[in-house]
Order: sequence, then C-alpha cells, then structure tokens
Amino acid sequence: MRTVGVEEELLLVDPKTGEPQALSAAVLARAARDEPSEETFEKELHSQQLEFATHPQSDMNDLGAEIVRCRQEAARVAGDIGAAVVALATSPVPVTPSLSMNSRYEWIAQEFGLPVQEQLVCGCHIHVSVESDDEAVAVLDRIRPWLSVLTALSANSPFWQGKDSLYSSYRSRVWMRWPMAGPNEPFGSAADYHRRVDDMVATGVLLDKGMVYFDARIAERYPTVEIRVSDVALEASTATLLATLTRGLVETAAREWRAGTAPADHTVELLRLAAWRAARSGLEGELLHPLTMRPAPAEDVVRALLEHVGPALDDSGDTDLAHKTAGDLLRHGNGARIQRQVLERTGSLGDVVTECVRRTQA
Repeated sequence: MRTVGVEEELLLVDPKTGEPQALSAAVLARAARDEPSEETFEKELHSQQLEFATHPQSDMNDLGAEIVRCRQEAARVAGDIGAAVVALATSPVPVTPSLSMNSRYEWIAQEFGLPVQEQLVCGCHIHVSVESDDEAVAVLDRIRPWLSVLTALSANSPFWQGKDSLYSSYRSRVWMRWPMAGPNEPFGSAADYHRRVDDMVATGVLLDKGMVYFDARIAERYPTVEIRVSDVALEASTATLLATLTRGLVETAAREWRAGTAPADHTVELLRLAAWRAARSGLEGELLHPLTMRPAPAEDVVRALLEHVGPALDDSGDTDLAHKTAGDLLRHGNGARIQRQVLERTGSLGDVVTECVRRTQA
C-alpha cells in the first residue's frame, strides 16, 4: 500500500478582525517550548503563515485524523499568543504581507521583487510514495491531465485584498507568477527529468532544485512524488479526499506504465488552459475534461476522475470514502462557494474568516 503525507499551509489571523498577523516566529517558539522533541510546524515565506506536515500514512482514516489533530494543535498554540489559525488559501480581508527572514527568502525576495511580497498564498502539497525515480517519472507523465480537477475540488481562494477576484482559486493564479511553476511536457525518463531540472538550475534564475515548482515533481527529501496544485482545503475532510484521489492517481498511473500504456499527448498549452478553467470555475459551471480537453460540467469531470481511479480505490479500500466525500463536496460546495455564501449572508469579510476558523478545526 502506498503511503501518503500531506503538507498544509495555514494563515495566522486576528480572531476579532480576521486580518493575517505576522506571528509565525512566536507560534513556532511556543510550540518548541511545549513539545521540544516535536517538529510538526515550520515557517513559510511569509510571517503570517504556518506550515505543518503529517507523517506518512497508508490508511486514509488515520491520515484524516492526523490532519485534524495538527490543525487543532496549531489552533491551540496560536491561541496561546492571541491568534487563530485558518485554512484559507488567500486572505479575504486586505493585508500587507510580511516576509520571513532567512538567507534563502532574502535571496528570493531580492531576485524576484514585488511578486514575492504578494505571494501570501496557502497551498496543500501531497506526497505519495514511489518505488524508484523511473516509476516517479512514469507517474508524473500520466497524471498531468487530471491535476486541474484537484485544483477545482480544493478551490478555496475567491477573495484578494478585500475584493472578489471572480476566481474560485485565485491562489493558483498568483502562484503562476513564478516563471518555473506550472505544467510541463512529458519527461519520458528519469534521466531526462533530472537533466531538465539541472538545466533549469544552471540558468541561475533558480537558487536550487527546491525552486523547481512543477505542478508535480519528484520530492528532494523523500521517496515520493509531490503534487502541488491544490489550495489548502477549508475542511479536513476535503484534504483527506484530495490525498485519497491523489494516491489513486499515482497508483493508476503506475499500473498504466507497467501495462505499457502511453501518456496522453495533451500539450502544455491545453494543460495551462485546463488549470485556468479550474481556477476560474472551481466546481461551478464547466471544467475541461481530462480525456478530451473539451468543456464538460464540473460534476461529470469529478465523476470521470472517480471512475479513472476506481480500481485503485477499490484495492485500497477507499471507494466509499472517496465517493461520499466527493458527493458531499459537489452538493454543499468547496471553500470558495462557502466563503461567498457567508459574505452574501453577512456582508462582512471578517465574518467569512470567523466562519472559516471554525470550519478549519471541525
């Protein structure tokens, strides 16, 4: 059974106003004092962010329970210094981001300028174990058309600097300002993957291999592929669904590779359009169908993803969980829909944050 780990980035906010607060150093110091042997939390690019990573898990119920535990622990530690944590991929209320300072972030800020200052966005990165770099590249080449569906499911960033962006996942549009981010052509082999990464670093535009921001990549520190297209999900159940479907995609792709099935030949141009459509629409309206790259209702596309990974879900015992959670998400909405509904009901972006703080720990 492939193991799965999840990294989530959370916002630290004022519990009264909902405004992000640059308190990550204080939260990390408090966490280190309480549990000096644990390293659950890490700082991120901006001081208004806090990141955690789960342990690798093979059981999705265990993974879901750990996501909930980490979110609750983050809330407890932040609460000790008068802050709250919230799983929002962008801040609904206006904010002036504050960069975390270390030599790496200072280099990035100096090199890339204003876009770095504006990159206060929170994502979810999912790691799935693989047996080798050869298997990893085979997986990366075959999951490309399906990644935009994960963006649509996770979409949780409709607001930017106090305004409705008209996108469901505006985070993903901000993220695409990086010149090294986004979809890629198939690699073909592990040797070609590493050659391409080395060529990118050799340009001097990137500080190191950690700045290769492909939608999905071979992880540097773990024997995994790392899928990086999702907003941080508002609710832990959605994060668990994303991890479940991602493992299903990886397993399905590995089986296709072993069976000699070639990757789809969709171009980067089409994949970029699919990613844009997913960011714009979320689960409302239409997406580009991964098999045809033509418009289709979002519900049909999500059902196609469930069918695509169906045998893998059956074998891992995750079919019921995936279908139930996906069905709930289609009926009740992802984070973007929920945020807009709260704003429509209350007229207050601060109330949007307050409601999302509650749902983050549910």
